[in-house]
Amino acid sequence: MKKLFLLLPVLFTLSCKQNTEKENQRLNLLACEYVRLGLTIGQYDEDFVDAYYGPDSLKPKTSPADKFPKDSLLASINELMNALKDEGEAATVDSNRIRAKWLYNQLIAFSERVRIYSEDYLTFDDESKQLFGATAPVYTEDHFKKQIDLLDSILPGRGNVNDRFQKLANNFVIPKDKLDAVMKAAIAEAKKRTLSHYKLPAGEGFSLEFVTDKPWSGYNWYKGNYTSNVQINTDTKIFINRAIDVGSHESYPGHHVYNMLLEKNLYRDKGWVEISLYPLFSPQSLIAEGSANFGVEMAFPGDEKVKFAKNVLLPLAGLDTAGVELYFKALALKGTLDYARNEAARGLINKTMSEYEALSFLKKYALMNNETANKSISFIKKYRSYVINYNYGQDLVRDYIERNGGTVKNAARRWELFNTLLSNEINTADLVKK
Repeated sequence: MKKLFLLLPVLFTLSCKQNTEKENQRLNLLACEYVRLGLTIGQYDEDFVDAYYGPDSLKPKTSPADKFPKDSLLASINELMNALKDEGEAATVDSNRIRAKWLYNQLIAFSERVRIYSEDYLTFDDESKQLFGATAPVYTEDHFKKQIDLLDSILPGRGNVNDRFQKLANNFVIPKDKLDAVMKAAIAEAKKRTLSHYKLPAGEGFSLEFVTDKPWSGYNWYKGNYTSNVQINTDTKIFINRAIDVGSHESYPGHHVYNMLLEKNLYRDKGWVEISLYPLFSPQSLIAEGSANFGVEMAFPGDEKVKFAKNVLLPLAGLDTAGVELYFKALALKGTLDYARNEAARGLINKTMSEYEALSFLKKYALMNNETANKSISFIKKYRSYVINYNYGQDLVRDYIERNGGTVKNAARRWELFNTLLSNEINTADLVKK
């Protein structure tokens, strides 16, 4: 009898281990179906799959049908969601419950994107809730007017605030023949600062390419195996601050690092095949864009941006450093107007603004110049409610990190929490204050 009692803990441990392995196996099978579904949608919707570096065996075996199979795709998504819900409720391991919930929320976005592709539209807020798990706050024109008044008080001269801001900003446009050197210097500095906190996978790297005729200012095309192709759009003027912002956002510690850490920690170390697919229109993008924007603050906290611009980037660009402190102070105030782009997008999608009215709104309340405002309209028309991921996503990431002890003064904790967001399957609800 004594021997039997001694064996019971061993048998219990073995049983738990077997149950865990079975849960993992079932989730792995469902994850494979998730990838197949995502890649099938991507056969029709060319913007849906942002990156894929998983097994070739999960790619569609047949060519896309002549007619978009909306109903059959929605049925398949719903079936998989039900299976994941059952699996999550029955899971005995916390990580499996979290994984099942993450996949389930991603599939909500799959359904909504299928409907959008079929021109079946919701309102701006309902669409963003389905796609990204979030509804951005609404700001009135009075809110933006108050911020513009603050900017008015520090800008030199008199008259239209936007004209005065553009006059100041035009002193810091990077000459095209200096753009490559300046961008590479900004990215190298961002990488050095990131490496002081994280050990990145061996062999990681990226290519840098300058492109035109795009609706965005920069893009990271992640290729897998810890490599990216970073593209910078030169359709519009590139100001000295954008070298730091775009460089950090697309590379270190932004998108490039985010995708690498997910690949290393989840796909390669744990075998979670779902992470090899990055569906652009999904809650994952709120984490990706929010963390990439906040990553600029991580790498260049406080007045580090203006110091680096003044001491390194402006001399490299052959530009005068006079007035750079005022420029960055004005930029900080202008940053409080970022939500104006959401309001323009909300107006366009809800059909409460014409394209001309949205363009005027962006110039008046986001203080965009003509070319940037037109580019922003092109972005909204293509990516719709995706715009909330940049500002509201950044605010959610910042709030999560700072309320959990990741203050500017506690850099170690700050980078630790940031790493958690970049290395795990995070749901939008995880960022929202309980």
